[in-house]
Amino acid sequence: MTAFLQDSIEFLPILAVGIKNTILVTLGSLLLSTALGLLWAIMRLSHSRFVSACGATIVNVLRSIPIIVQLFYIYFVLPEIGVELTALQAAIIGLGIAYSSYQAEDFRAGIQAVDRGQIEAAQSLNMSYGLMMRRVILPQAIKIILPSYGNTTVMMLKDSSLASTITVGELSLQGKLLAASTFQNTTVFTLLALLYLVMCGPLMLFNRWLEHRMSTGRH
Repeated sequence: MTAFLQDSIEFLPILAVGIKNTILVTLGSLLLSTALGLLWAIMRLSHSRFVSACGATIVNVLRSIPIIVQLFYIYFVLPEIGVELTALQAAIIGLGIAYSSYQAEDFRAGIQAVDRGQIEAAQSLNMSYGLMMRRVILPQAIKIILPSYGNTTVMMLKDSSLASTITVGELSLQGKLLAASTFQNTTVFTLLALLYLVMCGPLMLFNRWLEHRMSTGRH
């Protein structure tokens, strides 16, 4: 145990660089996936069959392609057509686009769960669609989807490790490089697991508290 603590103190500054990149990838892709997910959801709920079909197609295509393939495509293929991105930018965009399809389904379910009577009341006040979405529908839909949104955040934090496949120096890649150079596999990967637990644990606890609060609020 003493040796583990001593090695951990030595290794933590090196892994801290990976933690920083992990957080950057997670936050960046979370913001992008939220914006795109809301857009896809609104498209799917559009009264226009063409727009709705486009939204459904986008969501289904993104959900059918593995995240790692989307990352490879953005990082290795786009430069061939003149779109140059850093590994960090590609990771944020790739994870953001991939997760937007799951966010879209959450937003769609939340919007459809809003009481129809309130929508009709807003329409009776001659609210425009955009105004109704901002003031009536989205505030209530967001409350409904908050628990699942929390779960998505945890999954994105863990899946940020996929960014290592396109050379982003996030936590898992830093851990693999450190283990390869020190041959301290047990110490490094145990420390790696503990660091992910420290980052994910509070998010999961907050999500559980939020689910409990939301379920209590409905009674």
